[in-house]
Amino acid sequence: MNASTLEHCSGVLTFDDLPGACRTLWAKSGEPQGHSLLCHMLDVSAVALALLEHCQVDDAQLARWFGLPAEHVRLWLALLVGLHDFGKATPGFQVKWPAGQAADEALGLSFAVPDALRASRHDLATAALLPKALQARGAPCPWALAVVQAISAHHGFNFVPGDSKAGKPLREPAAWGQARDALLDTYWHTLAPQGIPEEIDICLDAVAWLAGLTSVCDWIGSNSEWFVPGERQPTLLGHWTHARQLAVAALAEPERLGWPITQPLLDGLPQDCHALIARILQTDAPVRARPLQQVADALLAQGRGPALLVVEAPMGEGKTELAFLASLRLQARQGHRGLYVALPTQATGNAMFERTLTFLRAFADGRALDIQLAHGGALLNDSVARLRNVWGEDGKREAVRSAAWFAQRRRGLLSPYGVGTVDQALFGVMNVKHHFVRLWGLANKVVVLDEVHAYDAYTGSLIEYLLKWLKGLGCSVVLMSATLPTATRQALLKAWGVRSALPDCAYPRVLVADQAGVRVDTFTAREQASIQLLGLEESLDSLAAQALDCLADGGCGAVIVNTVDRAQALFQLLRERVPDDTVLQLFHARYPAEQRREKEQATLTTFGPPDASRQRPQRALLIATQVAEQSLDLDFDFLLSDLAPVDLLLQRAGRLHRHRRAWRPVAHQQPRLWVAGLCADRLPDLKTTHWGHVYGDYLCLVTWAILLREPVWRLPADIDRLVQAVYAPWPELDHVPDEVRTRIEDVCRVEHKAEAQFQQNLAKQLAIDPRAEPDAAYIDKPHGGDEDDTLALRNRTRLGDDSVTVIPLWVNADGLWRTHPDDAPFDPQQVVSHALARQLLARQLTLSRKALTAHLKAQPAYPALAEHPLLTQSQPLLLVDGVCRVGKLEVSLDAELGVCYRRVGEL
Repeated sequence: MNASTLEHCSGVLTFDDLPGACRTLWAKSGEPQGHSLLCHMLDVSAVALALLEHCQVDDAQLARWFGLPAEHVRLWLALLVGLHDFGKATPGFQVKWPAGQAADEALGLSFAVPDALRASRHDLATAALLPKALQARGAPCPWALAVVQAISAHHGFNFVPGDSKAGKPLREPAAWGQARDALLDTYWHTLAPQGIPEEIDICLDAVAWLAGLTSVCDWIGSNSEWFVPGERQPTLLGHWTHARQLAVAALAEPERLGWPITQPLLDGLPQDCHALIARILQTDAPVRARPLQQVADALLAQGRGPALLVVEAPMGEGKTELAFLASLRLQARQGHRGLYVALPTQATGNAMFERTLTFLRAFADGRALDIQLAHGGALLNDSVARLRNVWGEDGKREAVRSAAWFAQRRRGLLSPYGVGTVDQALFGVMNVKHHFVRLWGLANKVVVLDEVHAYDAYTGSLIEYLLKWLKGLGCSVVLMSATLPTATRQALLKAWGVRSALPDCAYPRVLVADQAGVRVDTFTAREQASIQLLGLEESLDSLAAQALDCLADGGCGAVIVNTVDRAQALFQLLRERVPDDTVLQLFHARYPAEQRREKEQATLTTFGPPDASRQRPQRALLIATQVAEQSLDLDFDFLLSDLAPVDLLLQRAGRLHRHRRAWRPVAHQQPRLWVAGLCADRLPDLKTTHWGHVYGDYLCLVTWAILLREPVWRLPADIDRLVQAVYAPWPELDHVPDEVRTRIEDVCRVEHKAEAQFQQNLAKQLAIDPRAEPDAAYIDKPHGGDEDDTLALRNRTRLGDDSVTVIPLWVNADGLWRTHPDDAPFDPQQVVSHALARQLLARQLTLSRKALTAHLKAQPAYPALAEHPLLTQSQPLLLVDGVCRVGKLEVSLDAELGVCYRRVGEL
């Protein structure tokens, strides 16, 4: 059948009219007949068109990206997506299913040439064979290469020039090429795209976007429950039209995908800033927006196009509510299809998830919305578990849900709304499997990056690459921080494309950069009581003595230290010494997940916002690590802290007198912060305490030197001044002895700059630059699964010691395992039940002690964990008599302290 005949009858072409090979080439094996390649291509293209309509894509932007007519761009993209499996029409793939091979042979397709069978990767075959086939249909060569690079990556990775040679069948009989031509002719004229592509250079943003769309549509279209294998209608066009109907149903039905249609939350709602803030806060009382919120809202109102909003404001000024307000405004203006809020840690992500859930419920207005918690512990979150059920207790459908389909690995960012760790977004800029699916999920959203000051040079550099990607993908971004060092702010703005000099503006400030230009303004922040800064020796005895002295006057305070070992030791020191009526709590990251959640909730209950249903203790003390430093809404009457870089000390100080309370102890009417290691007569001990390992000697020592002259902090006025003083290119250190200044400037500063440069270079080696040419962007970029080791580089979002996710397990004398010492045993050589797998998953935690991680990675694979999908990423921490011994290291799990390390011979 020639092309002209197909053009004439494409609307009525039946499967019975097709040439035999065109009909029998298979894509999915299975009885009785499998699923033909042509039907699968039609299914996936129908899904693509349905999804593009569902998500309300910007046709004009897509037309510019791909050089296609705007009125036909969706159909063109759907057609291209359906071609992802074109490479399955090769002998190397068709030989993989005996029944399918037999059907092919019956129609004259030979499998007798061994060389032709070697090319068995159908994605590589697509990359090798499809460009010329597209050029034969009028597509320019560079255009064809770019779109095929995108759609051939649907198994997870982009190919670099030369890779596709391995996919080209060698010396195959001519009948195979004729069968592919007939297949493509039939498919092409069934969909009948109008026009031809322009001869343009397709940017990497577009390639990644199309790759993400292709993978998502292939996942959906390959679901045999939603798309029953076989020819479902007599005609090809009928099959495709029916497949489109099936796709619409699968997207819409909560019991399947539950993918909400894109529509702005502000549709038909009041536009007044004060009314919106009241709604965000879920209060009926009269509310006036905070000065920060009013200023930012006014700046946004002056702009056009996607925006970058940089918010530098003290703690407690309403930055989170501003982020929600900005997302409403930008979504209404730009048609953004959702929101992702990225936090530094799982703990801060959990807290923000609850606030975002409340926000969405306030604006759902009866519409179906979906929200996902995107981090490794999401399956253990009780709120997420409740949202999985689409039906409420009253039998009505819940407006805000958390669909199970989006919860599968690498799919969390596809949901219109999400909260999680920044890591989930950063994996989008590295060559990890399906990185482009993450980017597609973020495209055309409002992305909020909170606590952006909290990252080292490596992660900070990855964030800069992320900003480049988000700008190209049509996103708006909200960056939030207490304050940013000048160099950091400039680097972030440069990544967004801001090249002009910035107008001077006093702290606190809000900056907006969009198509209308760069605008910045200040506002009046709430004056806080001055904080008295006091120094202590760095010893645990000194911290314990001062904490006890503070407790003697009553009140609720905290000691925030820099390492888990130090927190555990201090807790043990104080446990026997605090007054009997004192609530003493320990909170850090080295607890099993379920216990860590309990600790987090207990911390919020004791030290969180005022609640009429419970009374704050008269006397309480929290011993914590950095997990209490960010995003958790905690309030302390007094605070002790280890020395840390000044911006982090300010963050910790933001928990002092955070809430307005009717009563505080007389002794703690003025907020006071004691800093261990801040002694004028000597330098802090950065080696024994390991503070230098955590934060680097230079920033700790410069902070020490600057703060020696700062006995009182007046917030918020001093925040920016102190941060800029420490992070200045040449800090003012004339007041310290010459030998100390020499050490800081000539030794530590050099080491600090060298380490920062190393981290930035490492990020550059790993990150994919969206401004690179598509065919060169992936060259020498190590690829593997998320955080897998490969090519001596590692795709990871944070630097630091290697870590392993473990599940503590008690081992009986007979080799059986228990989740707790008194639980029923189970056999490690047998795959566990799903119920037990969830119990085990709730016990996981991450450990990074070097000797231990090496030992755990060298363990054999136990079927109990390795063969259950929930547990494949976890290693068992096997406790014999309560201890795992690795050389001279003993690892134990204490009910109060969490995981403890002890060297043999230590007390």
